[in-house]
Amino acid sequence: MTLRAWQHKLVQDLTPRYDEGEAKSITRIVLEDAFHSRKRDLDTELEPAETTLANNILKRLVDGEPVQYVLGEADFFGLKFTVNPAVLIPRQETEDLVAWVVAWLKGSGEPAPTVLDIGLGTGCIGITIKHKLPGVQLFGMDASVEALEVAQSNADTLLPGKAVQFVDADALDEKTWPANWPLFDAIVSNPPYIPYNERHLMPEHVLEHEPHMALFVPKHDPLVFYKSIIQTAAKKLKHGGALFFECNEYNVEAVAMLFEPYEAWKDVELRNDLYGKTRFVYGWYLPKKA
Repeated sequence: MTLRAWQHKLVQDLTPRYDEGEAKSITRIVLEDAFHSRKRDLDTELEPAETTLANNILKRLVDGEPVQYVLGEADFFGLKFTVNPAVLIPRQETEDLVAWVVAWLKGSGEPAPTVLDIGLGTGCIGITIKHKLPGVQLFGMDASVEALEVAQSNADTLLPGKAVQFVDADALDEKTWPANWPLFDAIVSNPPYIPYNERHLMPEHVLEHEPHMALFVPKHDPLVFYKSIIQTAAKKLKHGGALFFECNEYNVEAVAMLFEPYEAWKDVELRNDLYGKTRFVYGWYLPKKA
């Protein structure tokens, strides 16, 4: 079979599960990343090893496994991140959050800002920030040891020779945070926000393949992580530091309201993602000086 013929078969076999446009998009990613289609004639015959690979990829995709897990990598902000089922797949809309943090850090005038990424997953948020601003001192935490291994691997690949500090810690338990960490210029987090009793509303391919620990809150309160991080951030941020969140579009205003009881939080701001959905929240930590 030629690569072109397999391309047509893949689109045809994926269309019952996805719409035609998404099936074609997935096929393009597979051809470019797994078969280097940009550098070869699509009418060449697949080698025996390539045929075996093609059949394996086809089966996994038809069974509903996300293409990023099948290929073991995902694109984010022009970088390729290793992914596996221990971590959420980076979403394109999160790039807007990273761009906001980078712009804020540039405007802060701090040459070596300290940044904490809470709930690392792949590390795509923090690692991309440091990739864009090499002077950043990057710290990160995740409650999943498997996710930490993925994040550290991505840091080693994408930030070679640059020190980062990633630790096993719980965003809901301040006692697990390292006591020797510095105060931060910026804290950023895309925490879990889906109550487990709403899991039936999730797309099948997400529910069956992506890590539930990174999706669902441990209680029925979808804001539990935001509440905890806001309270702890008040002890971990420098005067004039900033806290950035990614949120569900349906609870973003409720997250913004969590800042209101605290006089130290100023200029709370909401922003839209690339799809026009309000997804991001910013708070400026400016307590009165003693």
